[in-house]
Amino acid sequence: MTSNCSFDHVDHLMTYLQLVIYIPIFVFGLILNAVALFVFCVFLPKWTESTIYMSSLALMDLLLLFPLPFKMHATSHRWSASLQPLCSVLESLYFVGIYGSVYTIMCIAVDRWVAICHPFKAKQLRSPKAALGTCVGVWVLVMAAIFPTTYHFREAGQKDFHCFHGFSEKGWSPSVIICLQVFGFLAPALVLICCSVQTILALQESGQHSPKSRACVKIIYSSLSAFLLPFTPSHLGILLQFLVHQGVIQDCATKTGISLFIQISMCLSNITCCLDALCYYFIAHEVRSTKNTFRLSVISQRRATFSTSEV
Repeated sequence: MTSNCSFDHVDHLMTYLQLVIYIPIFVFGLILNAVALFVFCVFLPKWTESTIYMSSLALMDLLLLFPLPFKMHATSHRWSASLQPLCSVLESLYFVGIYGSVYTIMCIAVDRWVAICHPFKAKQLRSPKAALGTCVGVWVLVMAAIFPTTYHFREAGQKDFHCFHGFSEKGWSPSVIICLQVFGFLAPALVLICCSVQTILALQESGQHSPKSRACVKIIYSSLSAFLLPFTPSHLGILLQFLVHQGVIQDCATKTGISLFIQISMCLSNITCCLDALCYYFIAHEVRSTKNTFRLSVISQRRATFSTSEV
């Protein structure tokens, strides 16, 4: 990026725009996910694959929300160099929340696909223990990938800085960005879309139009929305900003537009914390209307799979 291109007006605009976006997301996201987690842990009579995955997703969303107040403060305040370790931890937690949500939503789609499209195999493959092991694996995998990476996002010994902004060139290296785009977005998105499409087709081909079947389709679309709407623009912005850092894009007006786009898209990507609540409420509605849904899990072939895959 050339030094004669000023981004001051973009930074000034984002100082106020981030507050407008972040405050409602933080308030509603915190309330919705805390209530959902409380309901899953206290009121539901039995832990199933659905409740385990959704509880893990709620925890991921809460982890994503935790650094937001610090992120809002860092937008208009510079931090001293002594706070770099704290900043690295907060940035790590933030990205763990984002990509933990990505992979948890993907796992939910795979679990639903197995239950509906392969009901006989689901009896051997699906269980609460398997779901719990998958969630733990996602947490371990994401933290193992994120924490060592974000540690190199800042140059050691730099002066006052803006946390969550101004990453070093190591943070924009081709290896980091390619892995982020492929394994952080494209691969999970491809798995999610393929599983969702096949699941919807299986539901339509079954010829059943029960309330449970229609509710399952709604849940599938809500899962797709909770994934694609927040994360597609943000990863497109990351790709464009990477091209700026690589010198592919050099026009000043284009670079300032990309800077504004990536900051807005990254802000809006946090709305996934609220969109995930759509899945929670669909499940809660089904639990209230069909008290025996969980008891019938994986017992009566395809009809039972409609009940056990409501995520």
